[in-house]
Amino acid sequence: AGEGEPGALGGPRGDLFVVVEVEDHPLFERDGDALVCEMPITYSQAALGARIDVPTLSGAAELEIPPGTQPGDVFRLRGLGMPSVHGHDQGHLLIRVALEVPRKVSTRQRELLEELAGLDAESATPRRKSFLEKVKTLFG
Repeated sequence: AGEGEPGALGGPRGDLFVVVEVEDHPLFERDGDALVCEMPITYSQAALGARIDVPTLSGAAELEIPPGTQPGDVFRLRGLGMPSVHGHDQGHLLIRVALEVPRKVSTRQRELLEELAGLDAESATPRRKSFLEKVKTLFG
């Protein structure tokens, strides 16, 4: 307050407003003190679980992906986000997994996926089974 331009006809100085714009980061989105990063994983990593390296502002960190991870699941790495503007706390890094489906598969991968598709048809997962029951109710 009072640090802006002098007022008209010798009036008091106005207020100084400072506008700060933060550029987008190529990997991270900011959500308050938290940083969010979308991390692509393969179907096998999601289904079987894996240890993967994820980016942080200070280098890579290891993240354990548990078996059965679903697309969109979010994992929290404590204290790897942004410093709090209100004190000494540090925000978290949130890793949101995205299932990456290959655009091309080898002949061997196709054979294995077709075998898996046959096994998938034999057993419905709880979420899929619930969906199919709703469809039957709707059209049955």
